[in-house]
This record gives sequence, C-alpha cells and structure tokens, in this order.
Amino acid sequence: MIRFYHIVFFFTVLSVQTAFSQVIETTEPLIIDQRKSTIRTRFAPPKGFLWAKEMPGSFGDYLANFPLYPPNFPVRNFSSVPIEKQSNHVAILKIDVGDKDLQQCADAWIRLYAEYLWSQKRFEEIGFEFTSGQFFSWSDFKKGVRTREIKNRVTFYQTRKVDDSYENFRNYLNVIFRYAGTISLDRESVSVFQNSQIKTGDFLIKPGSPGHSVIIVGVAVNSSGKKLYLLAESFMPAQDIHILKNPLNSTISPWYELDLNARKTVTAKYIFAPTSIKRFAVPQKNK
Repeated sequence: MIRFYHIVFFFTVLSVQTAFSQVIETTEPLIIDQRKSTIRTRFAPPKGFLWAKEMPGSFGDYLANFPLYPPNFPVRNFSSVPIEKQSNHVAILKIDVGDKDLQQCADAWIRLYAEYLWSQKRFEEIGFEFTSGQFFSWSDFKKGVRTREIKNRVTFYQTRKVDDSYENFRNYLNVIFRYAGTISLDRESVSVFQNSQIKTGDFLIKPGSPGHSVIIVGVAVNSSGKKLYLLAESFMPAQDIHILKNPLNSTISPWYELDLNARKTVTAKYIFAPTSIKRFAVPQKNK
C-alpha cells in the first residue's frame, strides 16, 4: 500500500508540474532519524520540501549519500581528542581527519572532492593549486614528483618513488592541505550568480589567512522552487567534517536558507560577509 501511494504520487506530479520529477517525496514534518547512516536518509527536509534528485554518479550524489557516524559521536581534532564545544553540529561525516593539523576548512572540501574523483577512478582529474599559484596533480605525485621549500617558496623535484596506492594518495593530499587553502580554492572556483543555480557540492567561501569555507552537502526544494541546504565544515584545528546546526532558525535546523543577495550569511560558527557561493572549476591543465 505504501509503495502504491508513492507511485501514484510520482506520476500525478509528473502530469501536473515537470519540476516535481526532479525530486523525491518527503511528506513528514522535519525529522532527524538517528537510526539512519547517510546524510540523505538521516535528514528529512521540512514539511513541504523534498530532497533534490542528484545525477547518479555526480559529486552531489556522492555527498548527499555520504555515510555518517552514529548519533552522539563527538567532533574530534586531528589527535582524536573531542573538541571543546560540541553544540554546533548535528552529525559527523564518516571520514578521517588525518593525524596532522592540516585538513581544515577549505581542505575539507578538497578532501571530499578528491575522494569522489578517486572513487570514480578519475585519477587524471585530481589536482589543485597552492596558495602560491603552483599547480600540483596526483598524476605527478604518484610518478615521484615531490615538493620542498627553498627561501619560503615551494619547488618541485623528481624522485624514483613511483607509487599509485591509496596510502600514497593520502600523502599527496597532505601536501595539498599544507600549501592550499581558501585563497587558492577561491581562485580556482567560479561564482554562482543565481539562487536557482546553487547545488550540492558548491561552497560558501571567504578567502583569507585565515578565511573560511562551508560545503553544501544536501539540497531540498519545494513546489515553488525554493531551496533549503545542509551545510558541513571542518575548522581550526583540523577536525572531523560535521553538519552544522542553523543558529538563526531552529524550526528548520539543520537546514539553511541561502541568498546570494544577502549582505551576510550566518552559520553556526562563522559569518560570511558578503555571501559568496562558488563552484570548483576544473583546472585548464586537467581539461
């Protein structure tokens, strides 16, 4: 009976409004089902909103279905020690933070995107710029190219350490985390100009030293096309990537409203002023 109801609703929606074919029905009020183990299954959108349908195999699909730690799992730093304040998050993504103080805000997005490309076996597309502007790819690192600092500038040199293992891939990411950040990620990205274009995998960003970045890991939409968003971040010191509560609207928390025209966007631990939402642009060297 339940399955029949959903099928009838789906085809009724198709006949009434094409936009509804892009979403999945969620008829319940706002619910966080702690028994569920992924972002999409644990967080039901507020009443009247539906989970946006992601393209299978896309980065958005990868994020929306990302696994979560069990409920009440604490946010830990890179030393596996719980951070002092545990009241700003509602869930933690099930991915390690490493054992060094490297995987911070912009690095969290880089980690998730690089892991997505790795999972898709799109190895040749993995590459990022340093804050200095130098580009460094996984393809070069696995072939033995390494970095060193000479007079505060990173240089590259060739070794015979050819290694395409996942363990070495993590070593590569640590190099990226060390030399990349919000400034380089902002430079490698393009602005989103319309609210209707914001999608899973985009990020709010404030470039600087320090700056900050927050990742959109889920999108819900209603029949009028209005969207709500789930946001996730790491922070300083490097810590588990966690989904944020909404400090300004407890009725829809952890969902957020986002408006590119807003003078500022207040998240649980950071204020983005102005509101800048961007999307990673594949570097020319990888096209």
